[in-house]
Amino acid sequence: MDTIDLTDPTFSDEAKARAHFEATRWPNGPVCPHCGSVDRVYRLKDSDAHRPGLIHCNNCDGSFTVTTGTVMESSHVPLNKWALAFRIMGSAKKGFSAHQLHRSIGVTYRTAWFMFHRIREAMRNANPEPLGGNGKIVEADEVYVGGKPRKGGPRRKTKMTNKTPVAVLVERGGNARATVMDWPLDGAIKRNLVANVAKGTHVHSDEHRAYKGIERLIDGMQSGVRHFDGEYAKDGVHNNTAESWNALLKRGIYGSFHHVSPEHLSRYCDEFVFRWDRRALSDAERTVEAIKGAEGKRLTYRQPRGAQQSEA
Repeated sequence: MDTIDLTDPTFSDEAKARAHFEATRWPNGPVCPHCGSVDRVYRLKDSDAHRPGLIHCNNCDGSFTVTTGTVMESSHVPLNKWALAFRIMGSAKKGFSAHQLHRSIGVTYRTAWFMFHRIREAMRNANPEPLGGNGKIVEADEVYVGGKPRKGGPRRKTKMTNKTPVAVLVERGGNARATVMDWPLDGAIKRNLVANVAKGTHVHSDEHRAYKGIERLIDGMQSGVRHFDGEYAKDGVHNNTAESWNALLKRGIYGSFHHVSPEHLSRYCDEFVFRWDRRALSDAERTVEAIKGAEGKRLTYRQPRGAQQSEA
């Protein structure tokens, strides 16, 4: 993991942070987010008459800054604090709570909560490609978040009343996909596999009955291991990689966030998927990818409903 250099002026000087965001978003110079013009834009001199970093477009007569058309638009948080929040999110393997951010960078808890959810929106993959394909393996598993399990024996441990199920798919050596599910699971898991797995894929799973017959729906194969019988790998068949992804999510929720409401769980899944898919990158490179993902997305909340209970 890269060390975050807190002496970097990007994290303390708003002008330096603005230059960093501009270089990341527009490596070849400003582009008007309203009309796409490149050669008819010019930078206004900083003055009391307008906000810093304002750029004008003669093509559409519009004005914009580097935050226009991004998750940071209309935010009053200084850009150097946004830069540090993006860097922390790109680096924190097991997550970083909004309470910790508000203490670390000197913003209110509500502001920190808004910032992190906007960054999670930037991390969301808006156009995901199907996982797997001919000759490829996709591991499938489920993880259950929150609530309390129904009382019963060990073979009933996955029959949970208040927990929110998440269907997890991980391509062997590739990307992950995590989708929040509704009960009952059988049909939901099958629909999720059909929607997210390419034809011809070999699916490795546990013994959950929802995976039975999936090979016919994806024109591929399905092999499983029986966890209830203590079997976790057999002749190269396992879903241990998906289990590893599950462990990261659970450690983040229980260790960093403590509780996540079902309403926002999908955004936390997006965050963990983003870092997993870019695990080969350095923390700094992963942060740049998150900043690039902020363009063309907006996320607004009137208030963080239930937020005080969502994270500690």
